[in-house]
Amino acid sequence: MNVHKIIRAEQADLPAILELQYLAYQSEAILLGNYSIPPLKQTLQELETEYKNGVILKAVHENGDIVGSVRGYTCSGTFYIGKLIVHPAVQGRGIGTQLLNEIESLYPQLRYELFTSSMSNKNLKLYERQGYSRFKEKQVANGLTFIYLEK
Repeated sequence: MNVHKIIRAEQADLPAILELQYLAYQSEAILLGNYSIPPLKQTLQELETEYKNGVILKAVHENGDIVGSVRGYTCSGTFYIGKLIVHPAVQGRGIGTQLLNEIESLYPQLRYELFTSSMSNKNLKLYERQGYSRFKEKQVANGLTFIYLEK
């Protein structure tokens, strides 16, 4: 699948993005042995609040399907990036990298920060390959540690 374009999501896209989020985070839930992680419990109303308070991008396949998304918001000179998701059928094809590069390009003057599970080796490799450095670890639950990265 070739991504046709990466553009800002519209409010009408939010249900499809949330559905993709539920699908994309299944692998994380399996990895962690926990299906009650926040991305799988997020509501449409919560996503709408994120939409109003930040920016959400979508990766659109040439057939119009949303195959990826990323979101973020600014606070005190830092752009916090989260929920970088790609449809499982097209992972490993550079879509996540494209999304990350595109959202960073919207705020070139800011510091970037994101986090992932310490068990998410694919995510850690992607972020470090894109120039992110680990700066903090935080145990958030028994057996679950978040790695915070910055650029």
